[in-house]
Amino acid sequence: MNDRRAELGEFLKARRAQVTPEDVGLPAGGRRRTPGLRREELAQLAGVGVTWYTWLEQGRPINVSAQVLDAVATTLRLTTTEREHLYRLAEATPIRPKPLACADDLVLTEILAALDPLPAVITNRRFDILHPNRAFSDLFHDWHTLPCIHKNLLWCIVTEPLAREQLLNYDTEVPYLVARLRSAYADHIGDTEWETDIARLRKFSPEFDDLWSRHQVAACVPRPRHVLHPAAGELHFTVTELAVPAHPNLVLFIETPADEQTRERLPLTRLALEIADA
Repeated sequence: MNDRRAELGEFLKARRAQVTPEDVGLPAGGRRRTPGLRREELAQLAGVGVTWYTWLEQGRPINVSAQVLDAVATTLRLTTTEREHLYRLAEATPIRPKPLACADDLVLTEILAALDPLPAVITNRRFDILHPNRAFSDLFHDWHTLPCIHKNLLWCIVTEPLAREQLLNYDTEVPYLVARLRSAYADHIGDTEWETDIARLRKFSPEFDDLWSRHQVAACVPRPRHVLHPAAGELHFTVTELAVPAHPNLVLFIETPADEQTRERLPLTRLALEIADA
């Protein structure tokens, strides 16, 4: 069974379980063994054969047209992000050619330095920390006390006790990051590094394993991040993600103060200042 088709089947089952008969105008009926729509109900509503849809969820190598996928997506009430994820898994959209790189690491590092005092970092789509600026490293210095196989935003947030204590909106940030990772994973199914990292984190963190099994996907949106810093106190940021067109696998994260109090306290997060005051 192709890994991509298996992932497609799991995604469809997870989404089908979230749509109730009442959502699509069907009577609730008697007791159901599983939540959500039955396969035959979804197939009927989407106008496709039950056998064909069953094979699709089973990950069989069957032909899938964009029109049929669109009917299934509409029945499942998928969001734009979820619909795009479905198309990528079914290989129903062309792969975009990667543009030629027009910036090297030195240039990216200089851009990050210019953003200081705003904390900023460049990661890959797996959230490996590739290029942090000093403001970012200072702000999240305590989040890397445990030995890591590699520095990774999601890994540190999920496994580092201090990160869990200091990230005040942990319960919304972690599910969002896992959903972003799941979205990116559609383009990397079968990639040894991706599969190894995800398997390792699923084994190490039951929380990540549970979130990963939900097959939630998400697009990047500006979002709040609330941090309790040991020296600066409570800080409130807006996290903005910017694509790096010359490097499609990279993302630039910038944390901007969400209020004047955070802007005023931000200098207190700098390690040099703490050392000078000691």
